[in-house]
Amino acid sequence: MASKLDLYKIFCKVGKTNSFSKAAESLYMTQPAVSQAIMQLERDLDTRLFKRTPKGVTLTLEGELLFEYANSAINLIDAGEEKILEFKNLTTGELKIGVGDTISQHFLLPYLEDFRHKYPKIKFHIVNGTTLELSSALKSGEVDIILCNFPLNDPTFEQIPCMDTHDIFVCGEKFKYILSKPLSFKELVKLPLIFLEPKSNSRRYVENQLKSKGITIAPEMELGSYNLLLEFAKINLGIACVTREFSFSYLNSGLLYEVKLEEEIPKRSIGICFLKSVPLSPASTRFVKIIQGDSIGNRALSL
Repeated sequence: MASKLDLYKIFCKVGKTNSFSKAAESLYMTQPAVSQAIMQLERDLDTRLFKRTPKGVTLTLEGELLFEYANSAINLIDAGEEKILEFKNLTTGELKIGVGDTISQHFLLPYLEDFRHKYPKIKFHIVNGTTLELSSALKSGEVDIILCNFPLNDPTFEQIPCMDTHDIFVCGEKFKYILSKPLSFKELVKLPLIFLEPKSNSRRYVENQLKSKGITIAPEMELGSYNLLLEFAKINLGIACVTREFSFSYLNSGLLYEVKLEEEIPKRSIGICFLKSVPLSPASTRFVKIIQGDSIGNRALSL
């Protein structure tokens, strides 16, 4: 049995062509099937919708009234289906990402460039913030995915590690004397330390690692910008806690030096998070796959 929507689609087609046979041909149906569908709709509505003539059919007054509404509804449905296809084919849509400044600069930008090249009609909506702020934005629906520092203790998030990172300490020329031998954590915390602000996920991770060894830090300076950590260390304002993978330009050029420690801080990672309970948009799904594919190829990591 045809659904009510199917009946109205057949009705509209007959109303446009004024012919059961032409409607049947257009809908790839038999003429008896079209006739039966119209009869069923007329029975359901207890109203005659067409006048039968030797030359075909014409709408009754009641049929004309129904056609006006039904045809508009069918057109809206068709338009909606076309929009869905556009979203699926990524010819329209929006990519909503939450990310911090540091990960944007050192990790995200090449993927955004690649995605824009492949899908130029997708709009970007980027929200910046700390990991805590981005987690709230994800839960509120402001963004579809976030890229942030792991670990992230939230069971509502799907978490995909994308890149291993290592927390290290760096210094400028003035403090090169401490490079003669690896330092213990106790020796390290006696130096003028420069850290990110306490709400930073990176800061909390390192601080917790040191606390697990019975070491408490009292930074000389706390900054809100990762780049300032590097710059302050370069001009000898202290020993900065940074991410090795995001500091290669300073280390390789000799602007900064890595402080060797007796015990390395365990590696962590940055990655993608999204809500387990909410399906990703087509644009977000494709973007995650682009990053995931690069992670598989270069870091042997997968979704």
